[in-house]
Amino acid sequence: MLGRSNSDKDSQTSGVLIQYIHDISAYLREVNISRKTTVLAAAVLVLAGLLGVRYREGGLFLPTSSDAGRRDLPIYCVQTDAPEIALTFDAAWGNEDTRKIMELLKKHDIKVTFFMTGGWVEAYPDDVKMILAEGHDLGNHSQNHKNMSQLSDAEKEKELMTVHDKVKELTGYDMFLFRPPYGDYDAKLIKVAQKCKYYPIQWDVDSLDWKDYGVDSIVKTVTENEHLGNGSIILCHNGAKYTAEALDTLITTLKAQGYQFVPLSELIYRENYHMDHEGRQIPDSKKR
Repeated sequence: MLGRSNSDKDSQTSGVLIQYIHDISAYLREVNISRKTTVLAAAVLVLAGLLGVRYREGGLFLPTSSDAGRRDLPIYCVQTDAPEIALTFDAAWGNEDTRKIMELLKKHDIKVTFFMTGGWVEAYPDDVKMILAEGHDLGNHSQNHKNMSQLSDAEKEKELMTVHDKVKELTGYDMFLFRPPYGDYDAKLIKVAQKCKYYPIQWDVDSLDWKDYGVDSIVKTVTENEHLGNGSIILCHNGAKYTAEALDTLITTLKAQGYQFVPLSELIYRENYHMDHEGRQIPDSKKR
């Protein structure tokens, strides 16, 4: 599935690489290039992606121009010298642990970002207002949690703006952060989101809490993740079985590693930035 990995080692790069292959294959078919050539081009692209992963493992990255290929990508992480990371929660179904999560966040005095579906907003309006009142970001997770790449541009916009308007009416807050359900996106979705004045957001550290492997697994998957670093975006879910139970240790461990938690609204750059091939947001200058 685009943007989501079944491995804790490639959750950032998988969506970008798959989308590259999809885009170039579609183009080659349009210009009537032979199947053999299409396969060869895809193979070359896979190799390039793997080289990018190897560079990242070595603490480096392959910079690309913001105009390279004119590809629009969501934000997977942010380049920053500060030891800042963003903890995010997708809220699409259950709500049993939201209050406990909020208590733990208050205990540790950190602010995070909640991405909510329209259905969740409708079902738990008091919690939406509570999250905002406690100083956390409210983010858009679409109205119906569909695979957005499979929708028309008009349907994409409706999925975004329906929940946007609901939150605006409920709280007076204009959301501007959007995470596609399942991490599934295409180039058209990025353009639609930007048209709607949204910053599309992914993640580079997946807690895998949605797999219900247990508390220790969540903590280890995040705190020992090879992609964890300054500017990382961590994916969690408010409705996963062990997330609330793991949260206290997770936060304590990350703080002990020297990281500071900030909401996405403070981590990302709002302007004067470009993206590298991995979806890393890079400032054009040192100023935010």
